[in-house]
Amino acid sequence: MLKGLDPLLSPELLATLRAMGHGDEIAIVDGNYPGVEDARRLIRLDGHHLIPVLNAVLSVMPIDDFVPEAIFRSTVKAERDKLDPVHEEMIDCCARHEPHRQVVPLVGQDFYGRVRAAHALIQTSEPRLYANIILRKGVIYPKEAGAQPGDVDPFVY
Repeated sequence: MLKGLDPLLSPELLATLRAMGHGDEIAIVDGNYPGVEDARRLIRLDGHHLIPVLNAVLSVMPIDDFVPEAIFRSTVKAERDKLDPVHEEMIDCCARHEPHRQVVPLVGQDFYGRVRAAHALIQTSEPRLYANIILRKGVIYPKEAGAQPGDVDPFVY
């Protein structure tokens, strides 16, 4: 256990999040998703639902603000704009952590292809269908305004 960290952030998950670089993506998926088939790196969080896992990941991982879209959700079949309750919860959770970022719906193969290309996949036990989301990692900016590379201690945030 560590102070200030959500206990859902397992050692394997923390190491993966830390190893990811700017622009890398991580998918958090429901219990029905074919995780073993699609994952480059699979992290299992059996027994946990998607929203608490999403909340834990967003508590430590910055979202990319170099691109217009950095958070993506799956859709109910081909219905791009349909929101199931789990999608509303995902949007609310993301808004608490990243209030200026939109959650973009991706239909079918657009979503699945992006998951297959992701750095890692977190498989939850979420029972609700279409409860899948992709997060693109951003950067943590130096605190000093106008700092140049080399001027900032990389271990001070």
